[in-house]
Amino acid sequence: MAAELAFGRTGSQRLNNIEAELYELAIRLGEGRVAATGALAVETGAHTGRSAADKFIVRDDETADAVWWDANAAITPAQFDLLLADFRAHAGTRELFVQDLEAGADPAHAVPVRLYLERAWHALFIKYLLRAPSAKNGRTRTRTPQALTIVNLPSFRADPARHGVRSETVIACDFTRRIVLIGGTSYAGETKKAVFTFLNYVLPQAGVMAMHCSANVGKAGDAAVFFGLSGTGKTTLSNDPERTLVGDDEHGWSEDGIFNFEGGCYAKTINLSPTAEPLIYKATNTWASILENVVLDPATREPDFDDDSLTPNARSAYPLRYIDNASETGRAGHPRNIVMLSADAFGVMPPIAKLTPSQAMYHFLSGYTAKVAGTEKGLGDEPVATFSTCFGAPFMPRHPSVYGNLLRHLIATHNVDCWLVNTGWTGGKYGIGERMPIKVTRALLNAALGGALARAPMRRDPTFGFEVPLTLDGIDSTLLTPRDTWPDRGAYDAQAAALAHMFRENFKTFEADVDADVRAAQPTAPTTA
Repeated sequence: MAAELAFGRTGSQRLNNIEAELYELAIRLGEGRVAATGALAVETGAHTGRSAADKFIVRDDETADAVWWDANAAITPAQFDLLLADFRAHAGTRELFVQDLEAGADPAHAVPVRLYLERAWHALFIKYLLRAPSAKNGRTRTRTPQALTIVNLPSFRADPARHGVRSETVIACDFTRRIVLIGGTSYAGETKKAVFTFLNYVLPQAGVMAMHCSANVGKAGDAAVFFGLSGTGKTTLSNDPERTLVGDDEHGWSEDGIFNFEGGCYAKTINLSPTAEPLIYKATNTWASILENVVLDPATREPDFDDDSLTPNARSAYPLRYIDNASETGRAGHPRNIVMLSADAFGVMPPIAKLTPSQAMYHFLSGYTAKVAGTEKGLGDEPVATFSTCFGAPFMPRHPSVYGNLLRHLIATHNVDCWLVNTGWTGGKYGIGERMPIKVTRALLNAALGGALARAPMRRDPTFGFEVPLTLDGIDSTLLTPRDTWPDRGAYDAQAAALAHMFRENFKTFEADVDADVRAAQPTAPTTA
């Protein structure tokens, strides 16, 4: 497949450069600057995040009934063929960096990936974020398709009239031929998420749950999975000095346990702190880490992690080996705990709640968090509820029920405890209350993962129906009952009712595809305490 899809001029490809070479080439070619820490600082221009509206999937005989077209835009095979031909022609005028890598730490389910990249720093990025190919000797036969090819040409400009796309930026996925074309954007996350999208398409066919989550494991082998959208804290909370980090963003769950899809981390850096996030801070400030859209002091070239003038979505990319307690194998057993993270800016959700399997499926399909002013253009002063099914809707090509039912089966089979954690606001909504202290969140998580919280006395939340601990040593019990933290209890009741309504309205999309017990897990109009 790779030879058949070769791109670029003969003799103009740099094949599988090592990290030091790619770092050196990126500087030599003027793609970035060396920070005082030795990191490589790059800027991506107009695109500082993913272009979700510019992603398309080829609709053909194989994908017509497999892809959830309500949430995924389609192009025809003929339109993709034209794009492919134009990508080939454009690549013929460029020097390309070629990397042969792999997605998946479990050899039984690993997917080989060949990448043709226009930028040296993109090659370094993906060399960090994917994995070196598995050794051939003793390797279990891969049960998933044998190759994915990705072509990333930031200088390519799509023609909407010619190619049937939305703009000059394009991410075009042909799952049948296993090719992804990326053009018109320098944001490195597009390549990473293109691989994840493909895995979300192929792995469920092999009975493997693909998850947008971080994961870690305790000394007793007690693995934990953390689902959450950007900004909810899954990278921060999974980087726990007392537990081994399996990975920070993408994992699979097979009959043998969980495994990391990646070999590196892609962490948000806005307000990055050496005290709150020591492991991430140290890795970010290590030689050859990539600082994407991080502002450098013009005189000292020290990174300024508090400056969001380029974007609030500034990030760092680095290999997992830069984390002191990272897993060498990227694998762990079946999780004992699943944590679903939500940054509730309405101040309604408790800091932690225990979920039944039915409630876990409900909240997984809902994928709730809330955005606040400053996180995205166009947001006003009020929080905005965000529901991203499976905590990663842009990367889920199949119907959410496929992933929800698979997760529910795995939870039941392995008797997993499920928790909903609010890393958002307490004492009122955003602008009135305060952000949940990270020390409180970590203490509650430690109690949950250690088993103490499962034995704690609980109350049933009158709106959402889940169980909430009444007390925990070292935690102000008032924080555990959000209504008690609000100066105006009536205002809390009104906000809880409004959020419950948002949940119910959002879930109408899924009601016909879930069992009655999951529908019954929906929140109700609250009653005053």
